[in-house]
Amino acid sequence: MNKIVREHYPAAKLPEDLREGLDADAKVRVVVEVEGEPRSALPAFPERRVRDQPMTIEETKALISKVRAQDRPSVSTEEAVARIRELRDEWDY
Repeated sequence: MNKIVREHYPAAKLPEDLREGLDADAKVRVVVEVEGEPRSALPAFPERRVRDQPMTIEETKALISKVRAQDRPSVSTEEAVARIRELRDEWDY
């Protein structure tokens, strides 16, 4: 995003239409942003872009290989259900 910020800018240097209602010796903060660019709801966090096109087969295979290379232990359905029940039931006592 293109953005220009000027802190403590003299109000006297602003165009006349922007100076309305301001003292001539006032200091202002000026922010200039390009219109039409999407603004982030959470500017501190990078945004994830939504793809315009679905992933290709090659991209899908590469992503699957990348996940498998992380060597995460697989969990059976029974193990997953047991863990969830244990977490759920710990509040019953």
